[in-house]
Amino acid sequence: MRGCTVKDAEGMGDLMALKDMAAIVGIGTTRFGRGLEQSEAELAGEAILAALADAGIAPEEVDGLVSYTLETTNEDIVASMLGLGDVRFFARSPFGGGGGCGTVMFAAMAIAVGQADVVVAWRSRKRAARSSRPWAGAGQVASGEQAFSLPFGLVRPADQVAMTARRYMHETGATRDHLANVALACRRHAQANPAAQMYGKPLSRGDYHSARMISEPLGLLDCCLETDGAAAVVLVSAERAKDSRSIPVYIHAAAQGLSDGGTSMTNYFGPDPMRGPGVVCGEDLWARSDIRPHDLDTAQIYDAFTPLVLMSLEAYGICGPGDAPAFSENAALEIGGRLPINTSGGGLSEAYLHGFNLIVEGVRQMRGTSVNQVPDARSCLVTSGEGVPTSAVVLRR
Repeated sequence: MRGCTVKDAEGMGDLMALKDMAAIVGIGTTRFGRGLEQSEAELAGEAILAALADAGIAPEEVDGLVSYTLETTNEDIVASMLGLGDVRFFARSPFGGGGGCGTVMFAAMAIAVGQADVVVAWRSRKRAARSSRPWAGAGQVASGEQAFSLPFGLVRPADQVAMTARRYMHETGATRDHLANVALACRRHAQANPAAQMYGKPLSRGDYHSARMISEPLGLLDCCLETDGAAAVVLVSAERAKDSRSIPVYIHAAAQGLSDGGTSMTNYFGPDPMRGPGVVCGEDLWARSDIRPHDLDTAQIYDAFTPLVLMSLEAYGICGPGDAPAFSENAALEIGGRLPINTSGGGLSEAYLHGFNLIVEGVRQMRGTSVNQVPDARSCLVTSGEGVPTSAVVLRR
């Protein structure tokens, strides 16, 4: 990891400008499931109102809104539906799974420069139905970048990630048993979380290995859930957060990253296909942070697919290149291990909301209210999707 050098400062401005300037003071979620009756807009509204109630902030105080470019509920609908009044700032973070932490970064930036005082970030999805998944509507004629992938069987995200995963396993010696370490950690954490979709459904290593194959080497239990649900957070300035009704959780550092030659889900054109966007994001994240990877008490690592977790452990400097498989052994990723991850169950076992529930769980860990609480947790890394242009934040108590 590189530090904040003179060259960094000249090329990128004050890398510490955003540090601890804003805090999350409210979190809210809907229930998670398949085939929920509410629309995406209704789910968004429910989560946002829950987050505002948690923060003790009235809807009319909100003057900033941030979500994803894939969000179907427009800002004007949210403002009208919830009675927000005039809104002074709104933005969207791109690249689906890579955008979650970007929403928090945009909100913190808006607060830090005085563009808004109370900013809500959210994600709402209805993806349980097969017809709602983007690849379900793939046409017979592929164009653009997809002309080089769809005709050859790379139709779904699982197919694209499987290609990278196989290369990763070849280079590092990782096996499906190492992938199982990730799946088992998330599922075990979900057993303490009544809100998780996989609550009450324990998983054994034998269950993992006997599950049907989806796109070799990825089996069913290497793949995230498809979820109906929503989650939201409320951010204010660090000064205002001093008087919040809840324990404020500070945005200590935030970054985005797009690797040389990278495209959405792949890196076919860069000099190193295994150098993902998380490496770029991690370099800048730690340059902006007083907290180092070895200081982390917990991490909420984007887990649309199990190998992405191992890749992210390396990309963010938690372990060295090629060391994540060994790092994951002996229940290291579980409560009581060297770095507990995805302590509510993550995208594999709680819910898949393009990673937004990982942000909410990171806040719970800093507040001390997680169902799988890491004792005296003071710092948490939250990452968005590896393999796509991505983002990450460091939260602190």
